[in-house]
Amino acid sequence: MMADAHGHTDGVVACAGYAGGRRIADVPIADVSETLAETDQFIWIGLLEPGEKILRQVQSEFGLHDLAVEDALSAHQRPKLEQYDNSLFVVLRTAQFNAEKSLEFGETHVFVGERFVISVRHGSLTSHSGLRAKCEAAPELLKKGPGFVLYALMDFIVDQYFPVIETLEGKIEELEEEIFSDKRVTRETTNRIYLMKRDLLSLKRAVSPVVDICNRLTRFDNVIVHEDTRPYFRDVYDHAIRVNEQIDNQRELLAAALEANLSLISVSQNEDTKRLAAWAAIIAVPTAIAGIYGMNFQQMPELGWTYGYPAALAMMIAASVGLFVGFKRSGWL
Repeated sequence: MMADAHGHTDGVVACAGYAGGRRIADVPIADVSETLAETDQFIWIGLLEPGEKILRQVQSEFGLHDLAVEDALSAHQRPKLEQYDNSLFVVLRTAQFNAEKSLEFGETHVFVGERFVISVRHGSLTSHSGLRAKCEAAPELLKKGPGFVLYALMDFIVDQYFPVIETLEGKIEELEEEIFSDKRVTRETTNRIYLMKRDLLSLKRAVSPVVDICNRLTRFDNVIVHEDTRPYFRDVYDHAIRVNEQIDNQRELLAAALEANLSLISVSQNEDTKRLAAWAAIIAVPTAIAGIYGMNFQQMPELGWTYGYPAALAMMIAASVGLFVGFKRSGWL
């Protein structure tokens, strides 16, 4: 088989059998059905952006539904939970900041049956290998079977939202300091607020459905997730609720910041308008006097006076200084 860019054969990260909470052995995908028939193991397969060929092979080994496999291939799904005859299909969205400090979303699709778990990862920057090792280090919990693995995957993904929330919270604090500092407010600040609001909206779309998914997984009509595993999903539910609340709080803060920013821009523009009006008034007085004495009439006051010209200049200067002092005291300058 050919190895992909990530170093995994055709997108297969791991395929192993577990019994009694312990890893028994790696299992080739072609031998999965025989292993399940001959032993009491359950199979945990991890796939990273697999091609259609390997995913169809997995489908034939486990009898996965066509619609779920097509969703896993297209990899542009909203978070959801669908139940088929012999399996559950769960879609989750991952979120993390990339090297350019931009929020990036990925997808993890999970097929869960009585004796198998298949995770299909698309676009996520965070590997699940650490999660597998963590589960294998707790055999008492891992022996609960595929339902516990599903919980561990969901908990792992939801916990990744908290660092994202903390980073966005730090960015909001920086924006607030910038808005209410003595620096001149610019349109760039408004653009940054809008981009952060868009990121929070995308994050909310990823997190909100998890609450409903957890509710459905804790119901007693779900035979694939055993009763002793259902309480664990309440923990994921609580985490998802917390993330949702934090997102809502940050969206409210950004709305207030945007309103304050627009108000400060308006105040700044009014200040500029007042300054322009004040200088226009100061310039208008000498312009008016000069305009009057430039009308070329023979009979005009003080035209024949020796000090007429200096007096006119003095009048212009005095009027301009008086207006400047008056506007300065009123705060227009």
